[in-house]
Amino acid sequence: MAFRDGPFENLKVPLAWTAAVVVVVGLVAAGVLVLSDRRTVSTTENYSAVRAGFDTAAAPVGGVLSAPVRWFRGVGDGIGGYFFAVSENRRLKKQVTELQDWRNDAIALKNINARYETMLGIRTEPAIPMATARAISDSRGAFINARLIDAGASKGVRIGNPVINEHGLVGRVVGVTADASRMVLVNDVASRIPVLIDRTDARALMTGDGSGNPRLEFVRGVGSVQAGDRILSSGDGGGLPRGMPIGVAAKGVDGSWRVKLYSDKGAIDFVRVLLFQDFGQLINPDALNTVPLTGLTTAPAPNAVQAAAIQDAATRRAAAAAAAAAATRQREIDAQTQAAALARAQQAQAQALAAANAQAAAATPANSPATTPAPRAAAPRPVAPRPAQPRPAAPAAAQPTPEAAPGGQE
Repeated sequence: MAFRDGPFENLKVPLAWTAAVVVVVGLVAAGVLVLSDRRTVSTTENYSAVRAGFDTAAAPVGGVLSAPVRWFRGVGDGIGGYFFAVSENRRLKKQVTELQDWRNDAIALKNINARYETMLGIRTEPAIPMATARAISDSRGAFINARLIDAGASKGVRIGNPVINEHGLVGRVVGVTADASRMVLVNDVASRIPVLIDRTDARALMTGDGSGNPRLEFVRGVGSVQAGDRILSSGDGGGLPRGMPIGVAAKGVDGSWRVKLYSDKGAIDFVRVLLFQDFGQLINPDALNTVPLTGLTTAPAPNAVQAAAIQDAATRRAAAAAAAAAATRQREIDAQTQAAALARAQQAQAQALAAANAQAAAATPANSPATTPAPRAAAPRPVAPRPAQPRPAAPAAAQPTPEAAPGGQE
């Protein structure tokens, strides 16, 4: 619809007056801009009342004229900000896509680092040197379970070394090259490991049969294994250290005892090889041959108080030793005296008995010389002296007088 067809079709605008108004407004605006841009120093002397009135009248006009400028500037800033936001959004989306890949790599490295920390935190008692390795290939079959690891003789690995991960025992090394080794898992048919039950300390033999759970054979003792008992390496035979975690006991579907391996809790990719040869390497021979209490030779000299206490203790010990020696000598003297008294008493008793027998023999022939034989004096038996408690001597028999003897002569 044209302008003349609208509601303002009857409106007639005088073009001359309109142009005159526009010119006047432009001149006023130009004058205001010129006056406002004067390079004079504003001081109290040159700031007259006319200038003050002009500034008062020009302030609202400048505000009105600058309003469209500010509006258009705001619109321009909004449009620029919109286009900047679009470009910024695109840039941030691209950056998020790149960071997503970094995030996935960081999570994977974090998991690997956590496993490394767990394996590095493994400590054996006593300490055994270890070599860290990674499984680089897998050999599986109906009866074969083996891994190839990237650690060999250059790192000190030997045949028979046990291999562990962060959960427990994994297997043993059966072949070694300069930079690689072959490891047989504990569930391989060629695996035979002496174990013990942690609860009862009973011994058994863990035999691999190709399944995921090795079999427990030759269990010693009745009722020595229960479901859930921890299975550890026993160290019998010197092939493995004692106390390495292997798994828990469980009853198999065939009724036999089997072991749920701890190593099945995670992937067998990062492992550690225990550089274990025999129990002789766990003991330092020099430490066994050291002189006992060698540290006492480097003790500091005692001070005055300590020296006095040491001297007093030595004096007391010497006095106690002297008293004990004197008591021992006195006991020996008392024992000898008692033994001599006992010997004299026994001798006196023997003499009295001999005299009595002699008198009896002299009196017997007068009464019946033909029928009664002469009594024979009994020889006294020697008695060993008893130093502890002497036996009291028997009273000596009284010698009979000639008048009391039967058939005696005056």
